[in-house]
Amino acid sequence: MRIFCADLLLPEGPVVLDDGALLVTELGLERGCITLIAADGATRRVVAKTGRPNGLAVDHEGMIWVAESLEPSVLRVSLDGESVVHATACQGEPLLWPNDICVGPDDAIYVTDSGARVTNFLEGATPPRDIRTFPFEGRVCRFDRSDGTGTVIDRNLRFANGIAFGRDGLLYVNEMLTGNIYRYELTAEKPVRQLYANVLDPGYSSETLRGPDGMKFDEAGYLYVTVFGQGDVTVIDPTGTVADRITLGGNAPTNLAFGLPGSREIFVTEDEHGRAEVHAVPRDGLALHR
Repeated sequence: MRIFCADLLLPEGPVVLDDGALLVTELGLERGCITLIAADGATRRVVAKTGRPNGLAVDHEGMIWVAESLEPSVLRVSLDGESVVHATACQGEPLLWPNDICVGPDDAIYVTDSGARVTNFLEGATPPRDIRTFPFEGRVCRFDRSDGTGTVIDRNLRFANGIAFGRDGLLYVNEMLTGNIYRYELTAEKPVRQLYANVLDPGYSSETLRGPDGMKFDEAGYLYVTVFGQGDVTVIDPTGTVADRITLGGNAPTNLAFGLPGSREIFVTEDEHGRAEVHAVPRDGLALHR
């Protein structure tokens, strides 16, 4: 393991750009920004301050798609910082907590909405809320890239979080409070939630919040899932079985991105130490839809 960069404030949403630079979000309200870190890990700049940006995705035009959680919305941001609100509602229902985001094979934008306003849980809330017992009504949403028209794919998830497309063309979504990963065949007339795997380690004892966060596939179809509160990246093989658990330097990983082709490494954002860790893996990542 090596440290790519430190001094990040609640980092999330890593995306490795074609030149090896790393885009991350910093959720801490003192920053609330998208940060670009050069390939050397030393030089950085703020691309845009949006409030509390969570997940990121980059499309084929180099535009950054942002799941903004403080003022719930899907944003389109350029690398020079110009920001446009793309959507604030899905199928007529206001967004509550846009969490993670990806571009689909159909060129649409897919977003998880955790199902409650993040302001219910920020420090200073009265009374403090316990995420583990809160009645989340999470959703999976699809947005048209041209006009922001939204469609709800699924609802009533217990804290919808990570989202990714597999090489099989199916959409994978995780549910933080149960540890479950589900998949959806979007070509079906009505996509049905199918249980695929669970990432919680039965031998791990903790009183803190624990569950899957961001995730990505490798080129062989193995799914790498950051497990917040468990301090690892759990690797799921193509049959839905736990194949490995990569132990991290901190207990609060939030998301990951594969490095450039040929690097066989993952960049993991981690909140406990406020940094991005790099770990060697057996294969490169599955090429992302852009």
